[in-house]
Amino acid sequence: MVVSDNDAGGEKEQESQQTPRPVTAAARRERRASARPAGKATAKEADKARPAAKAAADGAVKPAETGKKGRATPKRDRKEKKPSPLARLMRFIREVWAELRKVIWPSRKQMITYTTVVLVFVAFMVALVYLLDFAFRKGVFWLFG
Repeated sequence: MVVSDNDAGGEKEQESQQTPRPVTAAARRERRASARPAGKATAKEADKARPAAKAAADGAVKPAETGKKGRATPKRDRKEKKPSPLARLMRFIREVWAELRKVIWPSRKQMITYTTVVLVFVAFMVALVYLLDFAFRKGVFWLFG
């Protein structure tokens, strides 16, 4: 049996009643956030609402037991251990290598073009400086004899 669009009117009505698909990234994030189950978030809020004694009785780990919180903040003037010079050199080389991988290297044609532009500019500047030097030299000799 073939069902035309007119026969499937019930399905069309259901699709038109759904919210339209979000176009922008912000709208998609908002839709995803509202569609997420609230299971983990409510569990965290419930833990915050419980008193510390009840949480400890339930077997929850206290922050002091983990070692992350509850310890003294280190002094600012305390010197941190520096890695050895060889380790620092190796880290520097790794970072340089990583940066060089990000570089977009010019093609041969671009290199020839850039080199030609630079050489023409340098030749122009040399000629300009030479002409100004020549003009000032002639002017000084004419003025002071």
